Amino acid sequence: MKILANDGIAQSGIKALESAGFEVLTTTVAQEQLQNFINENEITGLLVRSATQVRKDLIDNCPNLRLIGRGGVGMDNIDVEYAEKKGLFVINTPEASSSSVAELVFAHLFGGVRYLHDANRNMPLEGDSNFKKLKKSYGSGTELRGKTLGIIGFGRIGQATAKIALGIGMKVIYHDPYLEKASIEVPFFDGQAVTFNFESQTKKELVSTSDFITLHVPAQKNYVLGKEEFELMKPGVGIINAARGGVLDEVALVDALENGNVIFAGLDVYESEPKPEIRILMHPNISMTPHIGAATGEAQSRIGIELAEQIITLLK
Repeated sequence: MKILANDGIAQSGIKALESAGFEVLTTTVAQEQLQNFINENEITGLLVRSATQVRKDLIDNCPNLRLIGRGGVGMDNIDVEYAEKKGLFVINTPEASSSSVAELVFAHLFGGVRYLHDANRNMPLEGDSNFKKLKKSYGSGTELRGKTLGIIGFGRIGQATAKIALGIGMKVIYHDPYLEKASIEVPFFDGQAVTFNFESQTKKELVSTSDFITLHVPAQKNYVLGKEEFELMKPGVGIINAARGGVLDEVALVDALENGNVIFAGLDVYESEPKPEIRILMHPNISMTPHIGAATGEAQSRIGIELAEQIITLLK
């Protein structure tokens, strides 16, 4: 059986699949050519990340396809219910990338409170001529310890983010309409662990009391943070979105940055991805990465192995 990893797969996954007798193709096929490629090569399983779309027409027109796999958590680029109704297996790797995304959230948080994203732009340009001026500009940083982190969406990634926050001494609150209560165990290097218990707050309570807010929700029909929510936030709040473009109103975000209510934002995903708006790209108070939340060697290796194990179980 042939598996097409159209958006790539780690060598760990390829090795596991080949050892089980599968042929793995890693050709990146353009969306408009995907149907023909799958049929001509008798592909049994299609593996994607966020780039490839797997919609009803592709599912209908590829009769040999038995499995669709998403290397990651969100599956909004796959018509999951339709595929399952047609008898296909649909799998993903909900745990494999949680730690990597959570660490990126804190890369943006640590960078934001110390202006690293802007300092790294300006030091190469002015470090030798305006050192004292830059020192003054970036000399009013904030510590994360003791501050309140509001997490919207308390699934695996939200909870992984909470563990880091708790580890550095932050207060954590969360809002999740699907999870009323949660317990989180924070493990340490020597085998010790501490358990924390939480109850979901209303979104209004969270946005009005948090010093920093991070989003960890799937794609939505409406904004999770829009103009109304920004008006409720404390002055000087920081916003992180490493979830999905479109859950955060970027126009309202820029307005809040301009009026000073939001002090900085960290974005890994964008409404108009893969072509973020110029107002976002050029804003000095936004720390940006190009949708790399799960892009660590460790996460990709775990994703490859998890996909391979599920494929072997389901198709062998």
